[in-house]
Amino acid sequence: MTIPILRHTTILSISYAQKLIMDSTSVIDKCAACGKEGDGLKFCNGCKSVKYCSRDCQAAHRPLHKKACKKRAAEIYDEKLFVDTPPREECPLCMLPLQDADERLFKSCCGKVICCGCILAMTLSEGKDLCAFCRTPPANSYEERIKRAKKLMDKGNGEAYYELAGYYARGLYGLPRDYEKVNDLLLKGGELGCAEAYYNLGNNYSLGKGVAIDKKKAKHYYELAAMGGDVSARHNLGIEEMEAGNIDRALKHWMIAAKAGYEESLNMVKQGYMYGDATKDVYASTLRGYQNRQDEMKSDTRDMAREIFARQSS
Repeated sequence: MTIPILRHTTILSISYAQKLIMDSTSVIDKCAACGKEGDGLKFCNGCKSVKYCSRDCQAAHRPLHKKACKKRAAEIYDEKLFVDTPPREECPLCMLPLQDADERLFKSCCGKVICCGCILAMTLSEGKDLCAFCRTPPANSYEERIKRAKKLMDKGNGEAYYELAGYYARGLYGLPRDYEKVNDLLLKGGELGCAEAYYNLGNNYSLGKGVAIDKKKAKHYYELAAMGGDVSARHNLGIEEMEAGNIDRALKHWMIAAKAGYEESLNMVKQGYMYGDATKDVYASTLRGYQNRQDEMKSDTRDMAREIFARQSS
């Protein structure tokens, strides 16, 4: 399958009510249905581009406004979805952007997420098993580990909800496997700002873990995760858009994820270039963004930790 790059500019439609406002010599609050002017008018919840004086007026105007409203609402949503990934959270010790999930670790003692390099540095020092950030010894029992996570949850730590969800998903530390509980915890973690929780919730809806398979909800949670900075979720969205035939949207997702340092997405943009569907400038710009982000995350101790982990896994 070839992967064409987006080459067309979308022309926004203008509803009748929007045109009335734009044609006026000054900006005046005016009900899109009855023309009433003044304070107290409220925007349409969907498109935020017209106002109404009452629910009755909004309901009466709905048949005329519905099509333009849905289109503009979708455009507003895409404006939020297709923005560059926010800067990665920094390791609280080395202050470098954190790597992907398999190269960092959440510490239930202090609630910090620490990079593999700083964890290795502590391991090689006299501190050994102490937390690299707060110097707390590891939990000495299953009960203590779970208690620490719940204490952080009480403080509104989204990463702690995600951590406890992982315990239930794998049946760790004396807890039963319970995917209904997992999904509840992931939802709360996502609402508290843990993008990875939303990503895993999307996976569970996609695979039917604890819930009925629902691809629409899976995509919704992938989108929330992507907007929160999760590059794996954004890459998955690219795959889904490609499979649906929306190649231009797929490339947008992969370019954003690649510039955030995600290699799999870079490879997909490269594939588009090799097929002649993405321009050389698009691929070159994406590659530079990827390399810059990788350089930002690079350190000698992180490289050492990666090598040690690779040897232990082989």
